[in-house]
Amino acid sequence: MEQVSAKVDSPLPAAATGHARLQALGRLAALLVRDRFALVAFLVLVVVIGLAVFGAPALKQMATQINLRGRNLAPFTLDNGFFYVLGADILGRSMVARLILASGTTLAIAVSAVTISLLTGTLLGLYAGYSSGWSSMVIMRITDTVMSFPSLLMAVIVLYLLRPNALNVVLVLAITRMPVYIRVTRAEVLEVRERTFVEAAQAAGASDLRVVGVHILPVVLPTLLTVATLDFANVMLNESALSFLGIGVQPPDVTWGLMVAEGRNYLSSAWWLAAFPGLAIMITTLAANLLSNFMRFATDPVLRTRLESRPPP
Repeated sequence: MEQVSAKVDSPLPAAATGHARLQALGRLAALLVRDRFALVAFLVLVVVIGLAVFGAPALKQMATQINLRGRNLAPFTLDNGFFYVLGADILGRSMVARLILASGTTLAIAVSAVTISLLTGTLLGLYAGYSSGWSSMVIMRITDTVMSFPSLLMAVIVLYLLRPNALNVVLVLAITRMPVYIRVTRAEVLEVRERTFVEAAQAAGASDLRVVGVHILPVVLPTLLTVATLDFANVMLNESALSFLGIGVQPPDVTWGLMVAEGRNYLSSAWWLAAFPGLAIMITTLAANLLSNFMRFATDPVLRTRLESRPPP
């Protein structure tokens, strides 16, 4: 028994672990190159994230600078410079600068909501799946109650009662998406905890915390990351819907959904005010959906063979 315990609990050398991670990243990159749609989606998300991180702070002043002489400037007009190639809004502000500024707020809300729901839902799901006491039943019954309400309707009700701002939007979206991670994690744990390597770790005397954190979580994590990638698009759409209804992010902050809401009254005279932010939402969510589909194939050993059999471009 002592020999089995030593084999189970002995950590791998740091160099071997780092080399294995590099090999895994290399295989993932090779699979990404073979899937053209996923590669384009990945590049699109890299560009959007790069603009949100580096471009939004640099263009904040230009995005908020009012120029009434250029109000509702038509797109594809280069007389005023590159940043007015997509036109200007009703206050003469550059659409390019405002789209980039809005990308920072939109992505920050989506990433924050998904991260909070992923971490909290994973912890609760791990506990509910590994334990079998009354507390597990309480967690699942609360989860079923939250899931019985339409998530967008619940967000509308809560934000109507609370003050609509970016922080409340993040919290509401995180709470409404948390049951998805709880149920997925619990279902995966119920299946993984019956496998031989988990029983061997338990027989070797490993603690419950070590069994869950070292042996179960790494098996469950790829599925959760795939769900999180897909959920990122859903959170973006929900945030845009809330901002469009007027109970999401409020000015002077700006998101793509808020830009669509501000431009809906000018569709006949200035269509670009709503069209370009709507196009940005569509392209980003489409890229996230394509990348989540790739993650599902890349993390499944059976489906991964389909990607590996494709010839490189």
